Amino acid sequence: MTFFGLTLNWRQCFRILPGLALLVCGAAHGTGLPSIAAAADLRYALDEVILVYQRNSGVMAKVTYGSSGNFFTQLQQGAPFDIFMSADETLVQALSTLNLTRDAGDLYAIGRIVLFVPHGVPIMADANFTDLPHALDDGRLSKFAIANPTHAPYGRAAREALHAAGLWERLSGHLVLGENVAQAAQFARSGAAQAGIIALSLALAPSFANTGAYALIDASQHRPLRQRMVLMRGAGEQATALYAYLKSPVARAVLRRYGFTLPDQ
Repeated sequence: MTFFGLTLNWRQCFRILPGLALLVCGAAHGTGLPSIAAAADLRYALDEVILVYQRNSGVMAKVTYGSSGNFFTQLQQGAPFDIFMSADETLVQALSTLNLTRDAGDLYAIGRIVLFVPHGVPIMADANFTDLPHALDDGRLSKFAIANPTHAPYGRAAREALHAAGLWERLSGHLVLGENVAQAAQFARSGAAQAGIIALSLALAPSFANTGAYALIDASQHRPLRQRMVLMRGAGEQATALYAYLKSPVARAVLRRYGFTLPDQ
């Protein structure tokens, strides 16, 4: 939220005078302009969907990207979002149980993870992690990026895949943890880590093109990343219309192009 040239998040809003907080932080929510709390793996795909929606409908929408686990905590505490697009469907189901949502929501995609290695790093991008133990031994690998598994679903999937390969213990002292999977991807792409496990949807983004190599990790190596979205209980008409568009063939085609498996596939 921007107020007198300052950008405030919802927590900061409630640190100022209560009356002013209601005025500032409730303004966008009260006007019906839709706001989305979206999992970080959606950053590029959802940006495309929202851009087309705004062009066709004339309705602006605000999207905030981050960790699904962090959003879950914020929504429990009253964060003023209309739509929650989670990378972990159990978080939506938990909010529904707490009666904070319209209903149980909709499964919109199943995510995938990849091993990403930036160009110039002499490590093989291999879905079976064949080269990683050797890279640790000979010093080619000192930092490995994943999202923080304590609150990021893609971080948990990365941890599970490394456990399945018998590498979690060996790599645990070399991890660079991103607050969310987009930050982990940035660590890997920028050279802050020599490799990392990131979302396929981010590896396929135009900004990642020609920056590195990736290998798709077999889905059997981790629990499915079942991603669910839901309308929050206070969502208005414009948010409801946007939510319906997010289920449309146009939106689904964009998600498919970014590597997401659709629920009916």
